[in-house]
This record gives sequence, structure tokens and C-alpha cells, in this order.
Amino acid sequence: MQGQREQRAPSGPEIWVRGPVAAPEQRQPEPELEPELNAQLPTNLEHFTTGAQQFATNPQRFTASPRRFAWVATHGGAGTTTLATVFGGHDTGRAWPRPEHGEPESILLVARTHATGLEAISYTLDTFRRGDAPPGLDLNAVVLVADAPGRLPRQLAEHVKLISSVIDVYHVPWVPAWRIGDLAVPLPRESADLARLTAGTAH
Repeated sequence: MQGQREQRAPSGPEIWVRGPVAAPEQRQPEPELEPELNAQLPTNLEHFTTGAQQFATNPQRFTASPRRFAWVATHGGAGTTTLATVFGGHDTGRAWPRPEHGEPESILLVARTHATGLEAISYTLDTFRRGDAPPGLDLNAVVLVADAPGRLPRQLAEHVKLISSVIDVYHVPWVPAWRIGDLAVPLPRESADLARLTAGTAH
């Protein structure tokens, strides 16, 4: 287009119009440490014990307190007193634990495997889902205690399966000795996972 000229970047001698290019800055050599500071640096690392070595020589310093659980009954007769006696932990009955009073904040919801117990568990789980449970509580798992010997009817088994799909469920089978107050009998093998979960729980 006439009247306009394309501006081009300067080339050839024109580049010196901007003046000479400054010489690159000379990098100053890093100062050496003074002799007295050098003397303070460790030269023999064998004299320094690592954290792992400290743990090996004095493990009591790093021992964590056992985790404490509160057994919370979702209905009357759920069996929290028996479970707390056998497995350890704090029996709160049908009340929420009070961490501000030193009670455990990690809770295990307990119910029998009859229809009323399973409905009570579902209702309590929905309480947590809605955010209506007291703040600061840690819902760890559900513990289902057999309400009778033998297999569950199909309807109840399906309800248990539904509960298991939303939270960890531990099972405690029917123990005839517990019915007559003998709590010193060996734990049933069906409760091995629950025993491992609560191992070391303070009474």
C-alpha cells in the first residue's frame, strides 16, 4: 500500500545505533569459609545417631497409645456391655460418647441381627449421613451380634448385605456361654477380625 513503508528490524551497522552491548557481568568467586567455621562442621558422621537408631535403642519413646473404642448400642439389648467386657473399650450404652470428658471418639455401632436391630443400625447410619450425629465422633464400623444360633433368614441376610455395602461390618456369632454369663470362654473364630481391630483397646 502506498504511503506506508514496512519497518524492518535494524541490521548491519544500524544495530550500533543503540550503543555498545555491555560486557557480561563477571561472577564473583564464592568466599571460602573461615578456618574457625570450617572446624565446626562435622567430619565423622558415625557419631550422629539417626531417628531410626534412636527408635531401635529406645522404642518406649515412640510407643503410641492404643486406640480406644466406644461401643454404642443402637437399640436396647444390643450387647455392648458384653462386648466391652470381652474385647475391651468403653460401653456407652445407648448414649453418644463424650470425648470432651475423656471418652473415646472412635465408635462401633452395635445391633442384633433381628429385624429391629438391623432397622436401628440403618437409622443410625442415616443419622451420620445427614450430619446429625454429634460433631467430633469417628464412625469406625458396625458390629452385628447374632440374635439366635443358625443362619439368617434371606430377608435379614439381604439387609446385612446392604449395610455392608456402605460400611465395614464385623460379626459376632451366637455364643451360648455368654448367655449364662461365662465371658472367659475362647473367642469364636468368626470374631477374629473384630479381635484384631480392638487388640490393645483399653478397658
